[in-house]
Amino acid sequence: MPLYLKIINGTLLTPYRLIRNGTLVVVDGRIAEITEGNVEVPDAIEIDAQGRYVAPGFIDLHVHGGGGHDFMDGTEEAFLKIAETHARFGTSALVPTTLTSDQASLFRTLELYEATHKKNENGAQFLGLHLEGPYFAMIQRGAQDPRYIRNPDPTEYREIIRRANGSVRRWSVAPELPGALEMGRYLRAQGIIASVAHTEAIHEDVVLAAENGYTLMTHLYSAMLGVTRRNAFRYAGAVESAFLLDDMDVEIITDGIHLPPPLLQLIYKIKGPDRTALITDAMRAASLPPGDSILGPLDNGLKVLVEDGVAKLPDRSSFAGSVATADRLVRTIVQQAGVPLLDAIKMMASTPARIMGVQDRKGSLTIGKDADLVLFDEDIRVSTTIIGGKVVFEN
Repeated sequence: MPLYLKIINGTLLTPYRLIRNGTLVVVDGRIAEITEGNVEVPDAIEIDAQGRYVAPGFIDLHVHGGGGHDFMDGTEEAFLKIAETHARFGTSALVPTTLTSDQASLFRTLELYEATHKKNENGAQFLGLHLEGPYFAMIQRGAQDPRYIRNPDPTEYREIIRRANGSVRRWSVAPELPGALEMGRYLRAQGIIASVAHTEAIHEDVVLAAENGYTLMTHLYSAMLGVTRRNAFRYAGAVESAFLLDDMDVEIITDGIHLPPPLLQLIYKIKGPDRTALITDAMRAASLPPGDSILGPLDNGLKVLVEDGVAKLPDRSSFAGSVATADRLVRTIVQQAGVPLLDAIKMMASTPARIMGVQDRKGSLTIGKDADLVLFDEDIRVSTTIIGGKVVFEN
């Protein structure tokens, strides 16, 4: 027998319009009907949205951890608990992200991804792995471990991809490094997103990167150059390149800390919602109270301090990671930057789905797509998260 779910009295955020007092019907985990008013659906489980917004589940392209766990902790529990933690805040799918590390830790993370993504029944679904590093510019490493930063090595990255068995979906690299353009071409041939990150690149470097397979900017503005001087002459940096290259996608941390409202407005004005994805870049302290924490694996990670809604290095000289959740991203860009809610949802759902190549089944309230849904109020406080037609969180 088919399984029916009906959400009534919702304010539905479709790709085309906002439907008040709407009804959404789910059959066997997929969206089957979207309509104004109520409809009869015999034997359906019914959820009364009570006027709340009903949106596509949030898709987070860049997540390191949450709920006290990191994807590099080396345990199945970490993977599953992070997925469950972010589902509480409306995330229905996410991309587990590594940090620069020794090779043994990376291989262990690859193995755990394969072991856990099929067991993940109560949390945000995994859309493949994002490898952040180790091929970065040392001076732009941020909180990445300098012991392991190096130039791209074809033997190494090809072996990593081979061992990953198709689970690596994106890789962040500094494109100006020796061998990075060759790596970009290889990643593209393998169907892996090559992303510009932790980089000293100037505009000319980024143009070459775009010509060689790089299509995304990792956490725009963070760990990359804006306008810079070399030998007294000014050069456009990676930030300006993101604006100049129309086909370059960008991801931004809209926690209200990493980027102030004027920069959020600038990005929205130039790149628009179709080329901008909101990301948490969350580390293990996401959803936890302020205090001491660890960036990266528990056994040898970097000690950090969480205060003012962000993780910092202990000397407070730099940010060391985000503690945001997806609801906070949407709330910030709507309330602080004045972005319309429908566009904010596009940046939190449909644009990430398109970047990850899953737009045929995720990212919007469209008939036939997976019933990944989030219900929230006017203040973007999540009350219900539904993944594949199954309620995984209810407040």
